[in-house]
Amino acid sequence: MKKLALDMLRSVRESVRDLMPIIVVVAFFQLVVLQQPLPNLGKILYGTVMVVLGLTFFIRGLEMGLFPIGETMAHGFARKGSLFWLLLFAFALGFSTTVAEPALIAIADEAANVAAEGGMIERADESRRAYAFGLRLTVALSVGAAILLGVIRIIKGWPIQWFILSGYIGVVIMTVFAPPEIIGIAYDSGGVTTSTVTVPLVTALGVGLASSIKGRNPMIDGFGLIAFASLTPMIFVMGYGMMV
Repeated sequence: MKKLALDMLRSVRESVRDLMPIIVVVAFFQLVVLQQPLPNLGKILYGTVMVVLGLTFFIRGLEMGLFPIGETMAHGFARKGSLFWLLLFAFALGFSTTVAEPALIAIADEAANVAAEGGMIERADESRRAYAFGLRLTVALSVGAAILLGVIRIIKGWPIQWFILSGYIGVVIMTVFAPPEIIGIAYDSGGVTTSTVTVPLVTALGVGLASSIKGRNPMIDGFGLIAFASLTPMIFVMGYGMMV
């Protein structure tokens, strides 16, 4: 119990340290540059405390839950020796954690509204919902495919730089042919896919898998899945825009 309390205290201290640059920047520009007092100081302090506690519990949850379960499942699939189930799990993990990502839902809904206002789709709720859901589904499928491809790369030991280089070449080529209205959405979709659940689980999967395969270095082969998950949505969404 004492060790748990000390660990929590350490986590709180680290959260305060991580948030301190933000607090200093906001306070400096508000008090020195704008020369105005902070509005609703009590609410701001209360919110800051909530952020510190939320960040503390979130980090502790990652350390105690998501990272271990990701590595455990990776080791389990490696011992089982079934490539099919491993690849199916990798795809399902990327798809499921992305399709329900709140940031992606917000981007998709806003894109649907703008598309309706711009005359790209009908100004009807059903058309908006269909467009937004199609965009979310496209991004989720792209992330699932990216994690699957990344797992194959770890298993085979292929260099990551060739995949990243090929991916960005694909992004540039798709940018030339895609409708201008979808390009910005595609680029933003690549940024919102790496959610608070996807990142720790996928990272733990990659590191655990690389640690379980003989001849693989977790530092070299275990990382890079998140880059795949950020890259492929750009290509898939521009393709979706060309079809829609």
